[in-house]
Amino acid sequence: MIRVENLSKTFVLHHQNGINLPVLYKAELTVNAGECVVLHGHSGSGKSTLLRSLYANYLPDEGHIHIKHGDEWVDLVTAPARKVLEVRKGTIGWVSQFLRVIPRISALDVVMQPLLDLGVSKEDCRTKASSLLTRLNVPERLWHLAPSTFSGGEQQRVNIARGFVVDYPILLLDEPTASLDDKNSAAVVELIDEAKARGAAIVGIFHDEAVRNRVADRLHPMGAAA
Repeated sequence: MIRVENLSKTFVLHHQNGINLPVLYKAELTVNAGECVVLHGHSGSGKSTLLRSLYANYLPDEGHIHIKHGDEWVDLVTAPARKVLEVRKGTIGWVSQFLRVIPRISALDVVMQPLLDLGVSKEDCRTKASSLLTRLNVPERLWHLAPSTFSGGEQQRVNIARGFVVDYPILLLDEPTASLDDKNSAAVVELIDEAKARGAAIVGIFHDEAVRNRVADRLHPMGAAA
């Protein structure tokens, strides 16, 4: 589902006299359907840079990121913006540590939106979003309020529900359980297991060792760029 080849990325620190900071150097990664690969390494080893490159938030300096999108392979490094948006819409789901709060939009609508964008009926979207919010222990009294008023943990659970509302073939998870207690972390692990069972390819960063050991089919070691 994912093939990363010879991926390199260097950041230029313009605020610090243009210092070059190499983060990835000829990185390689293959992820198959139905497996969860956890990026593993010390802070600064390039885990977040690789994950964000897989979502095309960062443009690498060289290399390729081939994504299985329906019946075709798309190289996110060279694909036009329109194709990247198409891939994000139906193939790649993203769960970050933080919810980008949209003012005055209810939590239920935030979760429903990715499914609505695919043309699913509003009733079916509401049913699935409600089920996910219930499983993630977001109280129903909060569903019609804007998440900007929620606690960090509640916002994160809304974020996770939004990321899992579509059955994406590929899921990218950036510390999804970072602000969650054991009960809610267990609910996320269950969602990951279900996604793997339906054949999703998952790449994640998990600093919680217990969660990492539970979900990882294999660890992908990351090292500082040479």
